[in-house]
Amino acid sequence: MNTADKNIGDEAWFTSPGLGRVFELLNTDGGEVRVVGGAIRNTLMGEAVGDVDLATTVLPEDLITRAKAARIKAIPTGIDHGTVTLVIDGQGFEVTTLRTDIKPMGRHAEVAFGEDWQADAERRDFTVNALYADHTGLVHDPVGGMADIESRTIRFIGEAEKRIEEDHLRILRFFRFFARYGGGRPDADGLRACVRQREKLNSLSAERVWKELKSLLAAPDPGRSLLWMRQSGILTLLLPETEKWGIDAVAGLIASENAHGWSPDPLLRLMAMVPPDTIRMEALAARLKMSKAEAARLKEWALATAPQADTAGTVLERLIYRHGKTPVCDRLKLAQAAIRARPANEIDDKTLADMASFSKLLARAEKFKRPQFPLNGKDLIKAGLEPGETIGQRLAAAETKWIESNFTLDHQRLLHLALEKD
Repeated sequence: MNTADKNIGDEAWFTSPGLGRVFELLNTDGGEVRVVGGAIRNTLMGEAVGDVDLATTVLPEDLITRAKAARIKAIPTGIDHGTVTLVIDGQGFEVTTLRTDIKPMGRHAEVAFGEDWQADAERRDFTVNALYADHTGLVHDPVGGMADIESRTIRFIGEAEKRIEEDHLRILRFFRFFARYGGGRPDADGLRACVRQREKLNSLSAERVWKELKSLLAAPDPGRSLLWMRQSGILTLLLPETEKWGIDAVAGLIASENAHGWSPDPLLRLMAMVPPDTIRMEALAARLKMSKAEAARLKEWALATAPQADTAGTVLERLIYRHGKTPVCDRLKLAQAAIRARPANEIDDKTLADMASFSKLLARAEKFKRPQFPLNGKDLIKAGLEPGETIGQRLAAAETKWIESNFTLDHQRLLHLALEKD
């Protein structure tokens, strides 16, 4: 095993008391534990560190026994695959016993526990995810991950096709990690392997595919990765709705995000890639088994009338009342993105004026509070109308007039309008 001349022992997250307790718990009686994967990768790449995962030679049952004796909460989150989560001071540390694949079957591979750090590294997906740090902070590099971190290369460990055969989702993970951490062009061997095995993506559950796609779209700038996915046919395979619509607007959306300080929004980025067609969006959401909230947002965006640059503020507010604030704001953001996606030679004074108009409309939309219609059925019954469907019809007609008045008609005037005979 190679040992890199890197030490992360002074990092704030590494010196936390909780992590120190994990080292104390498992670096005894012949056992060893090391931090592995993302926390080390992100530290060395200058990225923020989230979860801290660890690998250990201690068997899961022994790990739980030790935790119980030390009064540390241990949750068997993936006990069959050797994973136990230790909860210390409210922070969870996922600890997995070193493994070797006996019978690769994707996520459900048959594994054997062991003490071989090299074998544990070689069963992982990418070299940048197979770095280990011992209790001193010294980084251990079994498969050449340090060199790939320095060059920002996302490379499969060993044979790319073999890694993909073990879990077909690694095709999408290749593009997600490239979007988040990669530089230059994708690794050629990895890209070829993904292209050759792309049809295997059809065997994955929709939930896994959407989760991975959503993570990819949440990267600071997924544009280059999406481009390679499109050129390789993988994007069309997963999102056929993008085939004729394209991904050109994504670059404009990212530019708008940077210009206005918008947070990366995976669903909005997806909208930039697909047509605003209600039927197709319903089918897309169903196919990927999106959450009810995600499916509703896609549908509402497709249904909403797109504001134009010269849309009056009062008209905009009527649109928001009818369609909701979120879909109208989505439309306005994508309108700005479409302008920013244009070639520089197509940007003229009118285009810049339109951009400013959309920006003002968005600011107004975000501040607008949907008013409450001041009339209801009880008011009409109290005024002498018989209960029935005519009440709903009269309320709808009165509400339309109220909207057309820019929400200025008061309760008394609306009641009078609703009671008028046809």
